[in-house]
Amino acid sequence: MKIIQTLHSEFEKETVVTIGTFDGVHIGHQKIIERLVTSAKKNGLKSTILTFFPHPRMVLQKDTSIKLLNTIDEKAAILEALGLDYLVIKKFTKIFSRIKAEDFVSDILVKQLQAKKIIIGYDHHFGRNRTANIDDLRKFGNNYQFDVEEISAQDINDVSVSSTKIRTALLKGDIKTANNYLGYNYMLTGTVISGKGLGKDIGFPTANLFIKENYKLIPAEGVYVIKSEINKHTYFGMMNIGTNPTVNDNDNQSIEINFFNLDASLYGQKLKIDMLERIRNEQKFNSVSELQAQLKRDKQTALQYIKNYATH
Repeated sequence: MKIIQTLHSEFEKETVVTIGTFDGVHIGHQKIIERLVTSAKKNGLKSTILTFFPHPRMVLQKDTSIKLLNTIDEKAAILEALGLDYLVIKKFTKIFSRIKAEDFVSDILVKQLQAKKIIIGYDHHFGRNRTANIDDLRKFGNNYQFDVEEISAQDINDVSVSSTKIRTALLKGDIKTANNYLGYNYMLTGTVISGKGLGKDIGFPTANLFIKENYKLIPAEGVYVIKSEINKHTYFGMMNIGTNPTVNDNDNQSIEINFFNLDASLYGQKLKIDMLERIRNEQKFNSVSELQAQLKRDKQTALQYIKNYATH
């Protein structure tokens, strides 16, 4: 898959295009992408997703509270696995938001992306003030020689419902429900940074994960069972999202992972953490020894889950 972030020249190949944020690339999205990829292969074209970053709401509404399910890199990896040919990431700006509908179609979809077919939702709106709709797109298709295929209300509704349920589940810590709707394990991707070393002192050394993308949705605080691919080996462990109230007197959230059967320095490494199950809420204990005892119980709970998980 080719990722294109700057549209200077025309594509060398004609394309089938769909447009959207595809945040989460969940099972509803996957159905649409499968349709896109199949259509492209059938017609000898290249499957292409046109997406926008930053999210339009971040630019137009200054809504800094919006949280996304994927970083750009995470989304790209999932889309590549689904067989997509091109991921086009168009920088979204206030100036771009004012582009007229026909200019968007002629300059970007036709001239730059070489679109011969657009697969789009029945309720899709585009162009300045989002005034153009699928009927307008069909008229443009007649003028510029491309076909328009409509995604049904049912499929669009499935996408919307899934996205809402995933976000709600994650904010409750219900990883199992979120993963069912995603069709894969929810992931956190970040770089391991140095911590205070308190975990090591009580027998549970942790890798502290720093996620630079502040728009990434972090699930509810608590202790989770996780797995990660490190140096081509799969390691399981448990992860705490929270403020460590037993040993900290501030409200700074951290993400700390205790890997089982791994004795190696991970500082500076970029890790992708798959979240599998939630064990419990974060708690404040009366002493470090109480915390240590609970962590031992958490580990046993996690190991039992992993044993069952590995047999499925």
